[in-house]
Amino acid sequence: MTWRSHGTGRFVPADLGALGERCVIEEGVLVFNAGHVFIGDDVYLGHRAMLKGDTRGELRIESGAWIGQDCYFHSAGGIRVGERAGIGPRVMVLTSTHAETPAPAPVLDSELEFAPVEIGAGCDVGIGAIVLPGARIGAGAQIGAGAVVSGDIPAGAVAAGVPAKVLRMRGERA
Repeated sequence: MTWRSHGTGRFVPADLGALGERCVIEEGVLVFNAGHVFIGDDVYLGHRAMLKGDTRGELRIESGAWIGQDCYFHSAGGIRVGERAGIGPRVMVLTSTHAETPAPAPVLDSELEFAPVEIGAGCDVGIGAIVLPGARIGAGAQIGAGAVVSGDIPAGAVAAGVPAKVLRMRGERA
């Protein structure tokens, strides 16, 4: 296999697929394949966030969303972050994985499988959480720090753990 560079990630706002009004893009934010990254109004992008747009899937961050420092989004399968969602520092959102292949073949040689990720409006994803391909987090859900999310989390749920499990619904006593 011959490796190639993905570039520097440096961009100018005009490179983006869309950039809304009144956005804050902090120092060190990197955007790859910027034409496939769409950002709504009033979005905050924290220091050193890395947004990897991809020709196979769009990255859409809706209006009012807050993306913390050192986040990593890889959108080959497509990512949508809903309005007013908060994504804590160092959250990773992934949309691809290697298919399982029999040993002794290197995993790197296996096909990639893609699945979209949806983070609903008004969600909060805690610091260091990992959101895996195909995850859907319903509107207003709260995800605990360090959780690993796969599958569906219902709207309004509080979920945490590895793997993330629903603990209760917001507003219910623990």
